[in-house]
Amino acid sequence: MQHRIVVLGAGYTGAIAAGRIAKRLHREDVAITLVNAEPDFVERVRMHQLAVGQDLKSRPFTEMFAGTGVELRLAKVTGVDVDRKTVAVLDANGAEELAYDTLVYALGSGWNDQGVPGTAEHAHQIASRPGALRLRERLVGLDAGQPVVVVGGGLTGLEAATEIAEARPDLDVALAARGGLGDWLSPKGRRHLRKVFDKLGITVHEHAAVTGVEADRVATADGTSIPAEVTVWTTGFAVHPIANATTLELTDTGRIVVDRTMRSLSHPDVYAIGDAAMVTGPGDKPLRMSCASGVPTAWQAADAIAARLTGGKPPNVPLRYFNQCISLGRKEGLIQYVTADDRAVRAALTGRLAAVYKELVCKGAAWGVANPTLMPTRRRHVVRRPARTGAALKTPA
Repeated sequence: MQHRIVVLGAGYTGAIAAGRIAKRLHREDVAITLVNAEPDFVERVRMHQLAVGQDLKSRPFTEMFAGTGVELRLAKVTGVDVDRKTVAVLDANGAEELAYDTLVYALGSGWNDQGVPGTAEHAHQIASRPGALRLRERLVGLDAGQPVVVVGGGLTGLEAATEIAEARPDLDVALAARGGLGDWLSPKGRRHLRKVFDKLGITVHEHAAVTGVEADRVATADGTSIPAEVTVWTTGFAVHPIANATTLELTDTGRIVVDRTMRSLSHPDVYAIGDAAMVTGPGDKPLRMSCASGVPTAWQAADAIAARLTGGKPPNVPLRYFNQCISLGRKEGLIQYVTADDRAVRAALTGRLAAVYKELVCKGAAWGVANPTLMPTRRRHVVRRPARTGAALKTPA
């Protein structure tokens, strides 16, 4: 009997985890199923580029996982029963339940409107491909001089504002940040950021907490009204809600509580990776939701699963940061070097060289997903098979 491994979500973390597990275990010992609603890989770190009209390379999963032993299941996850060890999915043929022996939960996150009135109705988001495409269509329809406001001064907000301003210099682009512009960066990083914003003509509203969004403006806590024909909301992410309906141990924000190997503390047959997991780094500081955090958690979980199934010792590799990579349009970039726990140090790389660096990082991440089993690794046989508690069940649509 094969050990059934089901991976939910084929973003950076889910796709990498599925491929990494596949290249560590003999195919006759395991059945690896990767469940995803879309047929091709989405480079989420490039959604700001997609939003301004740039075309991204197509990466079909059927090509990426051909010959790897990973079975792709195109379906939407509608529920998870971690006590019965089943996953409910919905595809073109109707509803079905998939049984698993080991589950890798990588459903990630989406945009977070923070409960601000009018955001859901009037703001655009770039946390997903559909959202980026809707913004793309809206930007195309704007006339010269019309105002666009990006709300949020984090990495996504900085990248969105500069990308839009560079691609559409005829628009009046503004950024509304709760704090100061790049106030977490080093002095060198802040100077370069402000220089690029000035060069692109982006108006910055600092210490401006947005309290409401309307069709043609945003309101801030101090009573300021900022004109906005289009509002782009980038104030953080919220985890996928599926886990909230389970008996998994979660944080108050819905993230799954895991140990150092990404294994659920409440359900040892479940591993959570990426934005879905509550993972701590140096000093027990929670890792931020990002590709930089998620990919190492995928490596950790995949190696731990393979080790436990083959009787080996699970890894315990410290998770840490090295830098923050920020694109500022296609011609400028900022690489802020940081401590292990993500605090800025004095050193920073700026300008065209930083833009090239960021592009190489993005390409490298996509290459890792697109070539899941290319790197040679010794495959091992499964020697321990946990007792099964569920069977594959089919239910009518």
